Amino acid sequence: MPMDGVTVGFAARELDRLLQGGRVDKITQPEHDTVVLVIRADGENRRLLLCASPNNARCHLTNESYSNPLEPPSLCMLMRKQIAGARVTAVRQVEGDRIIHVDLDAVNEMGDHVLRRIVLEIMGRHSNLMLLDENGRILEAARHVSPDMSRVRQVQPGMAYMPPPAQGKLNPETLTVDSLLQRLQGMESGRFSRAVADQVTGLSRPVAEELACRVLAPGEEWPENLPDACARLADLLRRLPDMADPRLLTDESGNALDVFAFPYLSRDLRFQKPFPTLSAALDTFFSSRDARDRLNQRSASMLRMLKGQIERCEKKLAMQEEELASAERMDEYRRMGEALNANLYQLKKGMTEAVLPDWSDPNGGTITVPLDQRLTPGQNAQKYFKKYQKARSARETAAVQRDKTLEELDYLEGMLLDLDKCAGESDLEDIRQELVRTGYMKRITNRRQQRQLPKSEPSRFVSSDGITILVGKNAAQNDRVTLSAKPDEMWLHAKDMPGSHVIIQAEGDIPQETMKQAALLAAWFSKGQHSSMVPIDYTRRRYVKKPSGAAPGKVIYTHHKTAYITPDEAEVRRITGTP
Repeated sequence: MPMDGVTVGFAARELDRLLQGGRVDKITQPEHDTVVLVIRADGENRRLLLCASPNNARCHLTNESYSNPLEPPSLCMLMRKQIAGARVTAVRQVEGDRIIHVDLDAVNEMGDHVLRRIVLEIMGRHSNLMLLDENGRILEAARHVSPDMSRVRQVQPGMAYMPPPAQGKLNPETLTVDSLLQRLQGMESGRFSRAVADQVTGLSRPVAEELACRVLAPGEEWPENLPDACARLADLLRRLPDMADPRLLTDESGNALDVFAFPYLSRDLRFQKPFPTLSAALDTFFSSRDARDRLNQRSASMLRMLKGQIERCEKKLAMQEEELASAERMDEYRRMGEALNANLYQLKKGMTEAVLPDWSDPNGGTITVPLDQRLTPGQNAQKYFKKYQKARSARETAAVQRDKTLEELDYLEGMLLDLDKCAGESDLEDIRQELVRTGYMKRITNRRQQRQLPKSEPSRFVSSDGITILVGKNAAQNDRVTLSAKPDEMWLHAKDMPGSHVIIQAEGDIPQETMKQAALLAAWFSKGQHSSMVPIDYTRRRYVKKPSGAAPGKVIYTHHKTAYITPDEAEVRRITGTP
C-alpha cells in the first residue's frame, strides 16, 4: 500500500510547502468519503484531494476531474460554510502515523479568526475524514461511528475528537538509538525488517525492507552488531525527509505497481520512473485504480441483478422446453381418443387397457390405450380428447412464452456484455437508464445520489492504415455511432448475437487490413469474444435502418456480406493500445 506512515510524512511535508498560505476557493465532495479543495496558492489553483476510501485512502494534489452529486452531501455543505475563503496554515503528519491534519485560519460569522482542522485518518476500512472546530470538537465526518459500531471510539458531530488508540510503537521522527536498541534487544532471530516494522510507527513491509537493505550487509537478515545497526537506522530515519525523490514503480509493461517517496535500492531502479512531485506520482498511481474500484462498486448491484434475471430466464426457459416436449404427445392423445370412440361397442367399464386398430396408421397397425377402470369407455375417450386439447393449447402458449423468454434472455445477456465494456461512470449511467426504461431498475429520485456526468462517448481506435474505427460500448452508444455515421461508411456487427456496432469512418474503398481490424473489434466486443470463427456482418451505413419504436441498439440491415474471424486478444490489445 503506497500510503504508509513514511509516504504520508513525505506527502504532508510536500503539501505544507506548496499550500501554506493558500486560500480555499472551492469545495466539492464527489464521493461520500472524498473531498476536493481548490486552493489558490502562489498564483496557482491547486486541487487537494482528501480521500478516506477503505481501499484507496490518500492525500495529494490531483489533476483529475471528478463528477459531483447534483446536491452536495452534508460534509461538503458544512465545509463550504466553515472554511470557504480560509487560509491554509499548516499540513502535517501526526506522530509519524497515517494521520494528516490540515489546519486552516477561517473567519466565523462574528468576523473572528478561528481554527478549523481537517483530519484525514488513513486506516484501511476504518479510514475517515473529519472537520473539527477550534475546541477539537467534530463538526462533521464522512463516516459516523456509533457506540453500536465501536465501543472503543465513537465519531459523531458534537463529540470531542479522540485520535485512534496508540499502538505503543516508536515515533520514527523522535526515536533515539537507545530506545530502538531497547525494543530490538532480545529479538535475535527472524528478519530485521520485520522486527523494525513491528516496533516503529508507520513502516510498511516494503519500507522496512528498504531501510534494512540500506543498514545491513548484503544477504544479512539480522545484524551481527545490533547497536551499530540501530545507530545507522536512527541516522537514516533522521535523514529521510531530505531524501525526497518520488518514483513510480512499474512492471516491464509499464503498469503502475507502487509509489516510492525516494529511490529504493532493494528494487530494480530501471523500473522506478522519477516524478517531479510525490503528488504527481500518487495521482498517476491512483487515478486508474480508484476509478476502476469505484466503477466496480457502482456496477456491482447491476451485475447481481442481471445475473439473477438471467438465471430466472434460464429456469423459465427449461420449464417451457419441458412443456413443449410433453405437448409432443398431443397427437398420440388424439389417436387414442379416436380409437376409443370408434370401438366403444366392444369395450366395457373396468378394463385397464385396450389394443385397438389405429386408423391414422397407413399400414393398418394397432395402438395400445391405457384405460381408467373407474370410467366408462366413453369417459376414457373424453379424457384423452381433453388431454389433447390441453396439450395443444400448452404447445401454442409455451411456444409464444419461449420466444419471449429467449428475447428477454438475449436482451439481458446484451446488457451484461455492455456492463463489462464500461470504461467510466457515463457508460454505466447509459446502462442504468436503459434498465430503468425496461423496468429492471428503479429511477433514482434522491438528488444527492444523482451525479453530474458528461455524455458518454464510444471507444475510438485508429487502424494500422490511420483510419478511425468507432465502437459503441452499449445500446445507447450503438444508436449514436450508427445513426450519426455517413451513408457510405462501413457498418459491422456480430451476426445474430449481442455486440457492439462498429463504424469505419471512411468512404469508398477500405483497405483490407482496416476491414480485418474492424471485424476483429466487432467480434471481440460481442458475445462471441471467446469463440472461434465468429460471423461478422458488414454493409454500408445507408443500408442500416432503425425501425420506428425499436429499442436502443436494435436495427435492421440489408445488402450485407458475412466474414468469419477468430478473436485474437493480443491483436486486440495492440489495436486498442491496452497493456
